[in-house]
Amino acid sequence: MSGGEVLAQPAPGNHGDGRPELLVLRALKLGDLLVAVPALKALRRAYPGHRLRYAAQGWLSEALGLVGGYELLPTHGLDEPLAVEPGVVDVAVNLHGSGPESQGRIEALQARRTIGHRSRHRDGPPWRDRLHERERWAALLEWHGIEADPLDIRLNAPRQPSPVPAATVLHVGAAYGSRLWPAKRFAAVASALAVAGHNVVFTGGSGERERALEVCRLSGQSEHAVLAGRLGLGEFAATIAAARLVISADTGAAHLASAYGTPSVVLFGPAPPEIWGPPPGPHIVLTRAELRRGDTFAHRPDPALLAVTVQDVLAAVGELGVL
Repeated sequence: MSGGEVLAQPAPGNHGDGRPELLVLRALKLGDLLVAVPALKALRRAYPGHRLRYAAQGWLSEALGLVGGYELLPTHGLDEPLAVEPGVVDVAVNLHGSGPESQGRIEALQARRTIGHRSRHRDGPPWRDRLHERERWAALLEWHGIEADPLDIRLNAPRQPSPVPAATVLHVGAAYGSRLWPAKRFAAVASALAVAGHNVVFTGGSGERERALEVCRLSGQSEHAVLAGRLGLGEFAATIAAARLVISADTGAAHLASAYGTPSVVLFGPAPPEIWGPPPGPHIVLTRAELRRGDTFAHRPDPALLAVTVQDVLAAVGELGVL
């Protein structure tokens, strides 16, 4: 390059290839991504010429690929600023929340357009506590003039086949103790379903493998049925998509079952199903709302979850027609 040449810089709000950039902030977990799918698909339709990025934890990359059209911007919560220079983003979307932390991260982007709830600096719809998460984010976009359907939850088919097609999946793990249905009850359900002819497998994260092995041993099944800690996120999605049945607490597994229309029994503890529950379809919610304490971070299972019995779960499986 000669001394008189100057490298062209991307215009504010444009990616280096000339496309403007849209960035969605939702630096949370798998279930949080899946309930935001209707909003993400609506944004993709509204901004077909934009480069689309989703700021969340890096391990969600495979799951984000099932939504389609988005690149992951690895972001570990709200502890640090987003790894984007001010002025680069054309449209910034806050699907994380309405608090000052997420709003601050969005404001720091200095985007041409910001989509979010009402704040001190921006107009928008007020935050409503008793609103289903799918409806919350669809309603936010509608307020900003973007058509969104809260039931538009379907994901792309996983690229890889299920390692256990037509299996009955017992997802025995959960992020917090408040959502852990007792291992002995999972085992009793597994035993009954195995006797009824189900090919039962046990899933969970790598940190939940010991719990899955315990449930497996108590149920009398072979340890080969324990898939916890052995599946990548894409394989896990494929397993849920091709399953005969999914039984899970309120976790990403349950949201995947909703996204693929897989029959599911979902056990709710601290979280209200009116806000986090599955959409209409072959899904049954079991809980005892009048007993709910609602402490998500508690070490012990919520009473609303403990009130769900083995017979409740088996009755729900029969109601779904898959017993």
